[in-house]
Amino acid sequence: MTTTLRPEGPETPTPAGGRTRCWQICANGRPVGALRTTAVPHGSQLWGEIAELEVREGRGRGRGTFGALAAEEVLRSWGCSRVDANIPESAPIARGLAATLGYTERMRNLSKRLTAAPALPAGVTAHPIGAEEFPAWLDRAAEGYIRSLTDSGLSEEQARAKSHLDHLRLLPQGADSPGVALRRLYAEADTEPLGSLWVDLHLRDLPDGEPLAWVMVVEVPPAHRGRGHGRTLMLLAERECLAAGVHTLGLNVFTVNEVAIRLYASLGYQVTNRLYGKPL
Repeated sequence: MTTTLRPEGPETPTPAGGRTRCWQICANGRPVGALRTTAVPHGSQLWGEIAELEVREGRGRGRGTFGALAAEEVLRSWGCSRVDANIPESAPIARGLAATLGYTERMRNLSKRLTAAPALPAGVTAHPIGAEEFPAWLDRAAEGYIRSLTDSGLSEEQARAKSHLDHLRLLPQGADSPGVALRRLYAEADTEPLGSLWVDLHLRDLPDGEPLAWVMVVEVPPAHRGRGHGRTLMLLAERECLAAGVHTLGLNVFTVNEVAIRLYASLGYQVTNRLYGKPL
C-alpha cells in the first residue's frame, strides 16, 4: 500500500508574512487523513508548524508517522529551520508520536475558568504602570522575552528585532494601550515594586465566542522571589480579568520552569496543549 501526501487546496499567505497549506494523507490515492503545514517568520528565520494532523482511517499503520515526516520535508523545502507541533493534552497518542520522531516538549499552554475574584494578601497593593514608568518596565520585560527567544533558537539579533516588533504590535500606545492590564505590586508604604504583571484582556475569542485573556508577563525581581509574590500577581491577573468581564485566563510556561508549573497547578490551571519542537 502506497501512502502519499497530496495538496488539499492552494497555498495561502498568512497575516504574519508566512505561508500555509492543507494536505490530504492518501493511501493508494484515497484520503485517509489530513494535516496543515505553516511557515512562520521569526526574525530572518522561518519556523515550521504542523497542525490539524488527523488519521481518520487505518490508524496504527504508520500513516500518522508518514504524514508528519512528509510535512517536515515540505517545511524544509520552504526554508524552515525548525518545526513545532502544538498538541492537545487530550491526544496522548500524538504526543507519543512526537517523542518517537525526536520532538521535545518545550512549552505548555494552561487555562483556568474564573468564577469569583480572589482576595489579595494583606499588606500589598497594586498600581497601574504609568507613562513615566513604562519605558523602563518595558526594557526589563523585553529582556526576559529576548532570553526566552534565544533559548528557543533565535540569535540575539533576531530575538531583539522580534521583541521590538511584537511589543510595538501588542502595546501600540504604550502604557495607554487599550485592552491590557499593566500593573505593579507594592508592599504598603514601600516605593520599590515587588513585581509586575501584563495581561492581554482579549487575546482572541474562544469557540463559544467568549473572550480569552492571556498572561503575557509575570515578573518578580530576584531579591523578592520565594515570598509568594508570583502567586499574588496571578491572583491579581484573575481579578483584572473578572473586572473586565472575562472568565477564561490562559498562559504559556516553558517546560523547564518547574517552579512556575507547580505554582500554576496549585492555582487550578489545567494544561490544554503542549508545544513540541525540533530542528530541521
